[in-house]
This record gives sequence, C-alpha cells and structure tokens, in this order.
Amino acid sequence: MQYEGAIYRPPSEAYSLIVQATVGCTHNLCTFCPMYKEKQFKMKPFESVVADMEAARRFNRRVERIFFADGDALCMNTEKLSALLSAATEIFPECTRIGIYSRANHILSKSDEELATLRDKGLGIVYIGAESGSDEVLRRVKKGETAEQITTAVQRAENVGIKASVTFISGLGGKELMAEHAIKTGEMISKMGASYVGLLTLILDPIAPIYEQIQSGEFELLEPLDVMEELELMFEHADCSGETVFRSNHASNWLSLKGTLPHDKAEMLRQIRHAKANADTLRPEWQRGL
Repeated sequence: MQYEGAIYRPPSEAYSLIVQATVGCTHNLCTFCPMYKEKQFKMKPFESVVADMEAARRFNRRVERIFFADGDALCMNTEKLSALLSAATEIFPECTRIGIYSRANHILSKSDEELATLRDKGLGIVYIGAESGSDEVLRRVKKGETAEQITTAVQRAENVGIKASVTFISGLGGKELMAEHAIKTGEMISKMGASYVGLLTLILDPIAPIYEQIQSGEFELLEPLDVMEELELMFEHADCSGETVFRSNHASNWLSLKGTLPHDKAEMLRQIRHAKANADTLRPEWQRGL
C-alpha cells in the first residue's frame, strides 16, 4: 500500500483494510483539527488506488471491511467512487461493508439516486464530523457547514440505507458557549436519526489553530467536571425517537459511556452524575490522548 502522510480512520474501522483514495481534506480549515494540516488535498489516480487494493489482496486472505481514506473521500464524483467500490468488491468478494469519511456538503451535493447507487455498490456507512449542534460554535471553529446542513445530510444518508456515524466534540464551545453547545448538540442528536453517535473531548494539540486561542486566553478550556456538566445537559436534551447507538470510549474522553438512545439514556445519565460526584473515577489526564 502506497500511503501518503499520516493515515486516520474511525475507531470502529480498527480491523478494516484502509485504502487511501484521496489525500488530505477538501476543507482543512477547522481550528480544532490537526489531522491533515501537513497535506495538500488531492485525489489519487483511479489506477493507483486499484493497484493498492490488488497489492493488499496478495497479503490478506480475508478482508471483510474496507475503509476509504482520507478526510472526506466522498467528495469524489459518483462515477469514480462507484467504480472504486465495484473494484473493491471484485477484488475482495468476501467484503461485507465499505466505509468512508465525508463532509455534509458532499452528501448534499449528490442526488438520492446517486447515493442509492453507491449503497448498491457496497457503501455501507459514512462517518461525519458534526462537532456541535450550535451554529455559533461551528462558525467559531470554521467548520464551514451549519447544523441544519449536517442534520439533513445525515437524514439523507440514512433514508437511502447508508448508515451514518456522527461525531461530536465535548468542550468545543469552551466555557463561554458550554450550555449552548450541550443543548443544541442534544437537540441535534434527537433530530437527525443517525445510526451511531460518537463523542470525543477537545484536547490540546499545538498543530491545531485553536491551540493559540487557548494559549492567549481567547478560548477557555473546560475542566473535567465542566465536561461532566456539559454531558449531563446534552443527554437531558437528547430525546431520540429511533435507536441511536452511543459511544464515548475514545481515548480523549474522561468518562467512557456506552449504550443505545433512548433505551439507555437514564443509565448513562446516572453514570455521568456519579462521575460528577466522584471525580476520582474519571480517566487521569496522563491517560488521555488523540
């Protein structure tokens, strides 16, 4: 495999074959994200991606899942992506699911018919970084998308049978917008109907532009108990009508939660409140990581 630069994938793709179809991120302006700052976005040639998969076939007897990297590979036009999906399932006929990162605008740019075509070619799940349900938080971190656009993109993917896994970031509003970030995120989780929701916690990384805002005092980081308060408020406003699998087991989080909304909402709220009252049960700072 001819990878360019650091490669990232969702935690649930830990055992997947990572196929780099694009390099970097088409947006790459988010202040909190250090992942692709050293890369200039480009699409890899079709023949190069197929050659990588053929090389991987020689060393892997069985590949059940494939993940197309980098940051938002769904930006590819439907014809090219459809051809890559077909090549992947031809080379790895045992593959049961192909996943991909996407920004909301790249889902919205495709018709329902195009999304259905990608589903039929093997695309089973799309990972979307929503980050916050607050438009003001999204504006400040230069996300380049609104909460409504992200919600609509998630709904459109789910409606055609492509599962959506959506990530939010605790602490992204800082102390100033903590309540708004929590409430609007909870409301967005309720509305969008994603199959999966994951939660990370903002963590310092000198490469990320937000680091300078933190150092200057412009952005005030939340303390661990502040994050528990934010979590509690978010869950109080998360009233899902359908089933949404929730996870906060990323290494950046002080508290690991696992359950399904709305069924396990009360139990996860109980765990959050217990953590608020027993700070010594939280993950130590030295154990946290990106």
